[in-house]
Amino acid sequence: MADEQTTETKNTVTIKDAGPCKKKVTIEIPEETIKAAADDKYEQLRKEAVLPGFRRGRAPRRLLEKRFGKETSEQIKLKLLADASESALKDNNIDSLNEPDIDVEKIELPETGSMKFEFEVEVKPEFKLPKLEGIDIKKAKFVVTDDQVAAEIEQLQKYAGMWTPREKGKVELDDQIIADAIIKTEGIDEEQKLDNEQIFVRKQGFVADVPVENLDEHLVGAAAGETKKITTEVAKTYFKEQYRGKKVDLQIDIKDIKFLKPAELNEASLNRFGVKNKAELEEKIRDSLQARLEQRAKQNMAEQIYKYLLDNTKFDLPLDIVARQSQDLQRRQYVNLLRQGLSKEQIDEQIDKLKAASDEQAKEQLKTFFIMDKTAGELGIKVTEEEINGYIAQLAIQRGQRPERLREQMAREGSLTQIGLQLRDDKCIEKLLETAKITETEPKKETKKKTTKKIEKKTVKKSGSGGEKKAQKTKKTTKKKTKS
Repeated sequence: MADEQTTETKNTVTIKDAGPCKKKVTIEIPEETIKAAADDKYEQLRKEAVLPGFRRGRAPRRLLEKRFGKETSEQIKLKLLADASESALKDNNIDSLNEPDIDVEKIELPETGSMKFEFEVEVKPEFKLPKLEGIDIKKAKFVVTDDQVAAEIEQLQKYAGMWTPREKGKVELDDQIIADAIIKTEGIDEEQKLDNEQIFVRKQGFVADVPVENLDEHLVGAAAGETKKITTEVAKTYFKEQYRGKKVDLQIDIKDIKFLKPAELNEASLNRFGVKNKAELEEKIRDSLQARLEQRAKQNMAEQIYKYLLDNTKFDLPLDIVARQSQDLQRRQYVNLLRQGLSKEQIDEQIDKLKAASDEQAKEQLKTFFIMDKTAGELGIKVTEEEINGYIAQLAIQRGQRPERLREQMAREGSLTQIGLQLRDDKCIEKLLETAKITETEPKKETKKKTTKKIEKKTVKKSGSGGEKKAQKTKKTTKKKTKS
């Protein structure tokens, strides 16, 4: 039902729902308001304009209208549109996510009568939060095992490993191939040709910036010299607009195949890990794992809070909002992974997974953002500038950087706002856990890593390698790649 109100300037404002998270705003500016705006503009112009035969401030309005009428009318119209739309949103408490998209070219400033125009804005969704007190939470007891320590040492050996040619072999899972690639994107005539492109053989893989679901199924078993042709449908929420929602044909000419050869545990590698012998390395890893498992317990409880809020809060989101907000979600994930102390290679891999997320995953993450925003309001949670600076200082120490330099870097990357949001969410979780009903449980047996439906809030296991970084430095390509 229309909601009609009158602003201080006596504009008639009508607001209607235009779909999920959208409002249609219709504004009618009365003739007297237009006349007053025109009088003010021409009075200002009269004081400034100099016309032949008249002293400054003495030119009659009819001559000013003849000389400057078209330009002045456009300025009057733009000011009226801007003031009226801003007042309409403010006076009606519309919390818009974007600026009003007004087609000014189709709106004319009338010589007589009122001026009517309309626009749509995206707004935060309207919904009710579930009960925030007494949430049932299970807290698992975690114990470090010898198998976990051994697995961690194996991962360290991989991080220090080298990409080694697989002589006369065929592609295996997690291999790296060097290939020439041709990318043909739906709706784009010109093909994209790449030389010596690095492609990592993973389930969620990439060829340059094109995400390929089940890439491993296409490449495993292939040999150097073979050509593979793949057609993939890119998700409608993918962060790069040139591929978003399009069909992409790929031709991959495999030139070399490499596998990651783990480093040996010798004196040199032990020195790199900062220990004298294997026993000392195992003890160091055990302490680190215990701290990580305790952090995992906290993250697991936080995850249960997020799931409870998502499962018990219902609202719809249009797809275009999901796509446009995906880049902000990537920045939030980047900040979250930084906090876990992951290496650049590990962060890049997780960000790649987020970029390739399905429509449903993107919607879930965006819903979480809106839910936590409202939860913070309900709980009266705010983040101070001092808290943000303290977090940056702590992070800078972990990364061996100066706090002011790290802050500048995050400002350039657009991550500062995301830090504030993450700290706000953390404070919300802490507050909710204070009143939660927590039950301790025995830990589940460790299983193989699964692909989780939710990326942003899940605990991330370490993956990647220092060897991969070395390979990236030696890469030769005819196309300069842009990192997001």
